[in-house]
Amino acid sequence: MEASDENGERSGSTMQERLQRRHQARIEDAERRKESKRSQTVAEEKTEYFVSTFNSERAVIEELLSGCSGANRADVTQKLEETTAKIAQLQKFLNDHMFVLSQYQLKTSQAALQKLQASLADIREEALPKKKFAFRTRAKAADNVPAQVTDRPSPADSGIIRVDGSPASEQCGFSKMSNEFLTKTAEEIQNRDVLLTHLTNCKVRLFGSPSTLHLKHIEGCEILCGPVATSVFVDHCRNSVLAFPCQQLRTHNTTDTQVYLHVTSRAIIEDCRRVSFAPLSWTYPDMEEDFSVSGLDQDRNNWSQVDDFNWLAAGIPSPNWTVIPEEDRKTTWDP
Repeated sequence: MEASDENGERSGSTMQERLQRRHQARIEDAERRKESKRSQTVAEEKTEYFVSTFNSERAVIEELLSGCSGANRADVTQKLEETTAKIAQLQKFLNDHMFVLSQYQLKTSQAALQKLQASLADIREEALPKKKFAFRTRAKAADNVPAQVTDRPSPADSGIIRVDGSPASEQCGFSKMSNEFLTKTAEEIQNRDVLLTHLTNCKVRLFGSPSTLHLKHIEGCEILCGPVATSVFVDHCRNSVLAFPCQQLRTHNTTDTQVYLHVTSRAIIEDCRRVSFAPLSWTYPDMEEDFSVSGLDQDRNNWSQVDDFNWLAAGIPSPNWTVIPEEDRKTTWDP
């Protein structure tokens, strides 16, 4: 009798445990469903936020671009600079929200961005065509004066081209030089467009505030420039060290290059590898005055805020650029 009672108690205890486990499993399953629903709701809210914000920002950019029609050159330049910065911000916004988007939403957003970039390029080409530079190589005299973009072309210099009716004196630079120390004063570059192209193993010092700075086909050079009022464009640069303040930096096809930077928007790289950044450390006696001429904000420096147009992985740093460690940063510049 006692054994029967004991077996009954064990059987009842086992049944109770089973019921409790089943009840606990139901509770956990219900919690999982609730959590899944909450996660889905959050994802939907994030998606809705992305779509709303993306479309709103896209409309602002489209309005800026449409405002270029009929505007004067100064207004167009300002609008295009603002548009470029906003497109870069929108690209980053897309990168940061890729994980909540469907493949269709991602492709649609990327296509919309590409369309904006194409419209920007078309309007810039139409309203502000790239200035064409021509160079005249002077025979080396006893003073070994480097070849430069000519400021006062003679009729015999048929290679000199004026663009948009602007005088050649608005353009200057150096071209096709190797193993030279090249310099220009503030009077020579102030408010002008400066082009440095096909330079190899040269040291360049540009004192003053140019309007824009273009660097193309640079190899093994050290190029330092005073405050650039608008943009610096770098293309096909290798094994070089660059230093300058500017409003915007666009870098293409560049490898193994260090950039010491003061930039008031965000730097942009594309098709680049092993590019590294540090805050600007080069100074010269009249730099404060040149900052005033350029209109750049000395208190605003986004040197480490770099957008890589070839890197779309959200939350993962681009492998194409790095920050130069403090102990490795260059502090002595003059030869």
